[in-house]
Amino acid sequence: MKNIFLFSILVVSIISCNKNIDILPQSNLYDEVYYKDYDQFNAALTGCYNGLQKPMLDEWSLTELRSDNAIMGNPTSGSIPNRELSDLDLLIPNPAHERIYNYWLNSYYNIFNVNKIMSNLAIKYDSVNGALNYDTTSTPVTQVQRKKLSAEASFIRAYHYFNLVRLFGGVFLIHKPVSPAESKFINRSSVSDVYKLIIADLKNTVDYGNGNPYQSIGYTDLGRVNSWSAKALLAKVYLTLNMKTEAIPLLQDIYANSGYKLQSTYADVFSITNEMNSEILFTVRYKSGKIGLGSPFANMFAASSSGNYIVNGDGDGYDYPAYDLDSIRPNSTGNNFDSLRGSEYDKTDPRRSFNIKKYGTKLYCSKYISNLIYEDDGENDWPVIRYADVLLMLAEAQGFIAPNSSSVQLINQIRTRVGLASVNPQTVDEFYKYLSRERRFEFAFENQRWFDLVRFNTTLKPHFAEDALKSHFTYMYNAKGGNHYNQYLPMINLNALLSQVNQDHLLLPIPRREIDNNTNLVIAQNPGY
Repeated sequence: MKNIFLFSILVVSIISCNKNIDILPQSNLYDEVYYKDYDQFNAALTGCYNGLQKPMLDEWSLTELRSDNAIMGNPTSGSIPNRELSDLDLLIPNPAHERIYNYWLNSYYNIFNVNKIMSNLAIKYDSVNGALNYDTTSTPVTQVQRKKLSAEASFIRAYHYFNLVRLFGGVFLIHKPVSPAESKFINRSSVSDVYKLIIADLKNTVDYGNGNPYQSIGYTDLGRVNSWSAKALLAKVYLTLNMKTEAIPLLQDIYANSGYKLQSTYADVFSITNEMNSEILFTVRYKSGKIGLGSPFANMFAASSSGNYIVNGDGDGYDYPAYDLDSIRPNSTGNNFDSLRGSEYDKTDPRRSFNIKKYGTKLYCSKYISNLIYEDDGENDWPVIRYADVLLMLAEAQGFIAPNSSSVQLINQIRTRVGLASVNPQTVDEFYKYLSRERRFEFAFENQRWFDLVRFNTTLKPHFAEDALKSHFTYMYNAKGGNHYNQYLPMINLNALLSQVNQDHLLLPIPRREIDNNTNLVIAQNPGY
């Protein structure tokens, strides 16, 4: 029973037809009659948890599809929806791209809702000192309740901004409610200023979030953000900024004191009968039962034209697994690699058969598929931070120490769980090969691969992302890779395709409507668009 997801009509944003970000959602017009006690604040916060679902509808297409994990399953299609997916797959999305705009808009709507909660709690962001200030307030909640509410709300805001800044670079930094008129005088902030807010928000959650170990977390708090999930996300922020020294104590604390641990099998992590298990630090939650909170991904990811064979209501064939990820290497020791990228699962790796299945000749992502009674109404949650991620981030932060060192053993904990032989890299280069491969195979189709590729550009080796994507495009262009990329219409030759892999295209374009609709400011577009 997912008790966290309750209906809260007041806080569910109503998106108008023109979908401008500066349109004030009707559901947020009632401060004078709302936010009067803890229950009302908590209901509003529940709406923000529910608001995590809408950006997820498009996030896979901005992350997995643009990475070497997934491809557009029907490259010969000329329909507008499929053409938009193809453009993401080819790294050439237009600034008017509908999926990009929807993701942007839905993220900002939820940020808006968080800002309303923080404002009514009289908690303000000090951009000079990079900290949240708790002002004096007559709000009828206790200080303990106030801190608990703000801890969860600030995490959600940080989570959205962390995704936005990694996908778009500098974005509009809105940390308090603003009017439509005021919003037109807010320009893009620098990347560093966005991260400054993210860090401040997460430190607030670390300080005031639930710090009980996993086994002591009460039933009503399962699924809610806590101090451990904030420490894990903050550590990932630090790794993204190449601040490994700052990440290590956070991750070591989780490792030693949080009570979280790996599940005995990979499948157990994702079972709908084992939700909020000891490996899940933070997840976007879904609830089936025809109440508007079910997961649509079983239908979205099941093979197209499969009828009811895979899932009730047929599938769309989205998040189509790339052939080079599905292929298997001839041994299970992990020694047969030719690059840092990690291009194929080991033949005995159960993660491959769990994540990827085949219907006829079609591959499909099976990670979020369970039996459905109603179409687009699955029970499967979408994990954002897992304990396995904590282990591999700690290995990454510590770096290569020596053969058989603690960092190596962290990687081997992940391999042992899936029955693979331990590895024992002898050099820094070998260590990072194993680390980057293990992250790819462990978190396939969890929207992590793109962010890993880009992060490793800085922390692992220059041009890691570009090299990995060029390797993927080359493989998938030729016969061994299914001649995928040479089927696009109009046809593109391999050299032209590879030329599209560049530093500029590691960022998405700022949605055109955000630029065109502002008559007061000149808003810079990202280079290359």
